[in-house]
Amino acid sequence: MSGHFDVIVVGGGAAGFFSALTIKETFPEKKLLLVEKSSHLLNKVRISGGGRCNVTHACFEPRPLTQNYPRGNKALIGPFHTFQPQDMIQWLGSRGVELKVESDGRMFPITDSSQTIIDCFLREAEKLGLEIRQKQSLHSVVKDGDNFVLEFPTYKLTCDKLILCTGSSPQGHLLAQNLGHSIQPPVPSLFTFNTPTSPLLDLAGIAVNPVEITILQTKYSQKGPLLITHWGFSGPAALKLSAWSARHLHECNYNAHISIDWLPEIKADVIKNQLLQLRNNNPNQYLANHPQYNIPKNLWKRLIDLSKIDSKKRLAELNNQAFESLISNLKQSIHKVEGKTTYKEEFVTCGGITLDEVNFKTMESRICKNLFFAGEVLDIDAVTGGFNFQNAWTTAFIAGKYLE
Repeated sequence: MSGHFDVIVVGGGAAGFFSALTIKETFPEKKLLLVEKSSHLLNKVRISGGGRCNVTHACFEPRPLTQNYPRGNKALIGPFHTFQPQDMIQWLGSRGVELKVESDGRMFPITDSSQTIIDCFLREAEKLGLEIRQKQSLHSVVKDGDNFVLEFPTYKLTCDKLILCTGSSPQGHLLAQNLGHSIQPPVPSLFTFNTPTSPLLDLAGIAVNPVEITILQTKYSQKGPLLITHWGFSGPAALKLSAWSARHLHECNYNAHISIDWLPEIKADVIKNQLLQLRNNNPNQYLANHPQYNIPKNLWKRLIDLSKIDSKKRLAELNNQAFESLISNLKQSIHKVEGKTTYKEEFVTCGGITLDEVNFKTMESRICKNLFFAGEVLDIDAVTGGFNFQNAWTTAFIAGKYLE
């Protein structure tokens, strides 16, 4: 099993597979090997988007695109000028895979099946003659002169150039450290908030859009759709907030207080005037029977209860203090976070190889010559919506294209 290769790619996930395809297409003469520790290739591709594969996002301007990356946004500006979502769409399209755009900008194969993407990659690998070895447990990598020596349980391989695409695997980080790199400690990103003492848990299933959710006493705040769940809060606003505040929440052991503004587009004084107008126009009606601002009826009633407003009193009987209390709950609903829940199967990690140790024009290490990186092994992560895959495609393309 021993032998020498021009290039070895470690990791058969999205970044590793795409970088190997790019190398094979760009440098067909190179002797290339892709090694994967498990028996499954492209596993995250398979489970992404509930098995539909959220390939990328319909955002085609590099700078706005980078705003979806809590870590890596500055580093990715240049790479997105080289290979961005439009390029991935064209790459797949030229190989017979058509994508569709959903209302929120996420892009999926028109088949709604991740197998479409996997089959496309496997066909391309077969056509290009890509050599793949699975179930290969890599123990160590050392630099010996101009070569890398890769040690497996029963054999060794050598290569001129090495691309590490090991995702958030601790083993991949250790390999990089042994080659001179420093690692930003991995912590979870993209999770939902557990709020076991919240008075809203029995309203699970209710969604409000938009809200603004803020972690109190921090700079972290996000606006967007919010979903009430049996355990707390989910939806894009919560997930984005978890990503941007990932390190902060890890440091405080996922214990924090959040404030929800159910009406971020309307100022408090405007709400007060509108409620007073409601009272003037409907003096004999009950506040609970008049949900305002597209807030779902059951949530509206609960916010009234939390404001200690007597539901048996008619609007004419409610004083201004009652309205002030309701406005407070509409604009600053406080909930205690006491833990997190992983968002579906799409576990994302914040952390990885320190970005200033990598040349993002080529994805080559600044520490170790002829060592390259792509994908989640880097300290790059994104909010949900296809952005993590786009980081994989972009960095993998550059690593594969600019080996020389």
